[in-house]
Amino acid sequence: MRRGLLALIALTLASIGWFAAPAAAETITIGGNMVDETGAAIADVEFNMTGPNDYNQTTQSDAAGNWSFEISEPGQYFVSINPDTLPSGVGLTEPDKITRSVVVFSLNNLPPPIKYLTGPGPERASTLDRALQLTIDGLILGITIGLAAVGLSLIFGTTGLTNFAHGELLTLGGLTTYFFNKMGLHVIPSALLALIVAMVLGGFIQDRYLWKPLRRRGTGLIAMLVVSIGLGLLARYVFLYIFDGNKEQFLQYAGQPGWQIGPLSITPKATIGMIIGIFLIALTIAWLLKSQLGKASRAVADNPALAAASGIDVEKVIRVVWIMGAFLAGYGGIMMGLNQGVQWIMGSDVLLLIFAAVTLGGSGTAYGAIVGSLIVGLFIQLSTLIIPTELKYVGALFVLIVILLVRPQGIMGRKERIG
Repeated sequence: MRRGLLALIALTLASIGWFAAPAAAETITIGGNMVDETGAAIADVEFNMTGPNDYNQTTQSDAAGNWSFEISEPGQYFVSINPDTLPSGVGLTEPDKITRSVVVFSLNNLPPPIKYLTGPGPERASTLDRALQLTIDGLILGITIGLAAVGLSLIFGTTGLTNFAHGELLTLGGLTTYFFNKMGLHVIPSALLALIVAMVLGGFIQDRYLWKPLRRRGTGLIAMLVVSIGLGLLARYVFLYIFDGNKEQFLQYAGQPGWQIGPLSITPKATIGMIIGIFLIALTIAWLLKSQLGKASRAVADNPALAAASGIDVEKVIRVVWIMGAFLAGYGGIMMGLNQGVQWIMGSDVLLLIFAAVTLGGSGTAYGAIVGSLIVGLFIQLSTLIIPTELKYVGALFVLIVILLVRPQGIMGRKERIG
């Protein structure tokens, strides 16, 4: 009787899964759905996926736009779309995201679908037409980088601080605009509110309660650089916690069709954003040359001690420069959001390019930052004529190294005697 009771208990426990582990799935699928900006399915688009143990498969989207790959083991997989198989007149809105990484930890967990955003794209073009289009794209990218680079250069010139958290000011501008936009405001008033938040939080409060106390304590520039790295990491993961890791688009102008001017295609939002960006940079230069505070900031950049001895309020100048730098970077983030979408890591993605532009133009000079930004933006886009899109940032940094080997002070920097 005791044996029968034990057998009955064992049978009961096994039936509810105590003794039997859940069987792992033999295969799962990784895939997505290919549609255009109107939601219409796009068929016959080619996808390739590579992974562990020489996994290499190619497939195409079906008539409903669906595509998938079947895998039988966990690991990291890389999915690539072939943009040449997109229909004529359709292009990727994120051409730098041709390859996506998918990490599969277990065959019991189905990874989320992979999304490729598409919109109006140019017709299949000749090399010359592509070069003209990429030149326009490079100017837009250069202006976006330039907005952040001018602010970073002004901050470096007046304080000597190499601020590794400057990229997060772009993220603050873009994500705050997205936040107000999702709350029901149109993107234009949302952007204006975001710029106010950037100036107050990223400019005034950051300097008043972090950098000013460190300056008063005589904290060295190396220590402050390390603090800026920590601040950047903290801000980055605060953004991730609040907004999660998905790339989002503003509610207005997301699928805006472009103006076709001969072989060139440019959207109204990119055109207007670039014009405003050029105006803000020109206004900043005029402020430096003509205004009393601008001249004072140049004096502080040249010699802070002498500027203070001549009656200039150095702390006031630094505070204004921080607010201006945050404003320009915030608008750069809004431009990025309009053209590429917003994400928690958007600022850190372009931080090295901002540093490259500042260093290339000449550290501490606003004019050099503008010139360096335009060179970096143009080279990044035009380099895709001969190298894969995924490597375009590498080419820009390579040019930076070559130019600095020839002219270490940068294009518009001045030689300085040390010792």
